[in-house]
Amino acid sequence: MKRLIIATLSGLLFGLVCCGFACSSGNGVALWLGMAIITGRTLMGFGIGISRFPMKNWAIHGVVMGFIFSIPAAFGAMMGPENPEMAPTMIAISTVVMGIIYGFLIELITSVLFKAKM
Repeated sequence: MKRLIIATLSGLLFGLVCCGFACSSGNGVALWLGMAIITGRTLMGFGIGISRFPMKNWAIHGVVMGFIFSIPAAFGAMMGPENPEMAPTMIAISTVVMGIIYGFLIELITSVLFKAKM
């Protein structure tokens, strides 16, 4: 239970950070998009918290889970409104890369900092 709570709260924190980065572009972010970003990263944390994949290394687990949970968001980013500053493919790639980083950091906080084992 400790692992689930820590990972979910970490996902929420990184969802807020990710939404902040999206809003910093100057174009603003629609309310629904901001909520989708926060919810997606929170679900990533929840998924990492409940995951029981038998991986020997916590870092690999975080990277894999971050990748898996970022794929739907990447497709959503490609389907979203046209951004004149970035191509949809670039937005999708950056969504997956940031998801991998957030997955790693969620697992780092959960497994190393708080020592919450699977």
